Amino acid sequence: MFIKIKKNCGIYMEHNGLEKQHLVPVTSNFLINLEQVAEVSFYTIKEKKVRYDLEGHEFDIQPHTRVIHLQMAYAYAMLKENIKGNKGRLVERSYYKLYFTPEEAGQYEELRGRIEEHVLNL
Repeated sequence: MFIKIKKNCGIYMEHNGLEKQHLVPVTSNFLINLEQVAEVSFYTIKEKKVRYDLEGHEFDIQPHTRVIHLQMAYAYAMLKENIKGNKGRLVERSYYKLYFTPEEAGQYEELRGRIEEHVLNL
């Protein structure tokens, strides 16, 4: 199953390809294959956090912003040969964090509901 994230819908995204603490607004449609997701987390940000856009400008993530964190399977990982100057291997799995502002709670609930339809709760 794929999920489609639509452009210009008030959702921000963070992923491995960005510098730490940088977020980008979703400006083009894209699909994520849920068959390739290994872990999913849902959480709400409790306090204001500072993040940066691609140009390095600060902006605030407001409390009650909801996040869906998709950790991809190991087949979508990068190997790092050097870790802080030391030899070794680190497997860094790809991830996507989708930030839904409080105004976009409906989209968050819809997407979370669709993901949870495929979860067996014991």
